Amino acid sequence: MPTLLSSKIAFIGGGNMASAIIGGLISKGVPTSNIIVSEPWDVNRAKLSATGIPTTTDNASAASSADIVIIAVKPQVAHDVCTELGASWTSRASLPILVSIAAGITLASLQEWSRTTDGRGAHVVRVMPNTPALVGEGASGAYASADVNGDEKELVNALLSSVSQATEWVDREELLDVVTGLSGSGPAYFFAMVEHLIASATALGLPKDQATRLATQTCLGAGKMLVESSDEPGQLRKNVTSPNGTTYAALQTFEKLGFEGIVDKAVQAATSRSAELGAK
Repeated sequence: MPTLLSSKIAFIGGGNMASAIIGGLISKGVPTSNIIVSEPWDVNRAKLSATGIPTTTDNASAASSADIVIIAVKPQVAHDVCTELGASWTSRASLPILVSIAAGITLASLQEWSRTTDGRGAHVVRVMPNTPALVGEGASGAYASADVNGDEKELVNALLSSVSQATEWVDREELLDVVTGLSGSGPAYFFAMVEHLIASATALGLPKDQATRLATQTCLGAGKMLVESSDEPGQLRKNVTSPNGTTYAALQTFEKLGFEGIVDKAVQAATSRSAELGAK
């Protein structure tokens, strides 16, 4: 089993998430010569080529000798891409680890589509990353087919650690839908919260640029406390909340307006939608 630094890694698709992972791999010391990207769009290929990454428009060629193949395409083209790759791997003695970040495409589909013409199947891992991977602060959920061994999981862990500060392996595939509702879609919930915090402060007279700086730094600082403190989130909340103080007044308003239920329904909605997309 090769190490991450010695692995040949092929990306099928060179969009934002693929580019983020590539940047993380390079920062970990993976040579650009060990990475190749198959990408149909000229603009994306040009951006990658400018960083020294070999590119092509030929999926089969890119993945022909790779140890790890990362499917980073839109879900609607995943079938054709995987079918093409499986057919091209028939002549290979050993198959690569297939890592999919294509949302909603099930493990069974990935395994079926990528089978070689003589019936062999690649070891498959599904990953649900999130957009903070673009700044090296991602959180990822992962689920592996039963034939993925411990060494292969560690290789995928090393791959994801280039952009994710937390990678959680779930033991049932449907839990990836919950990961989607929590961390996959989660950044948007916080962005929406900050939008409204800024709007509220601005309506109360604070200049927008000041409100924006204060709100964004507040979120950054709170997030750092969550990561670095040994206290549970509930205790951190209590630490900020003096009896009958300003924070208490705000939190009482949240409670009266059903904040807990709103969050619960939002995560459930995203989880359900992820399951629906995977069933199509």
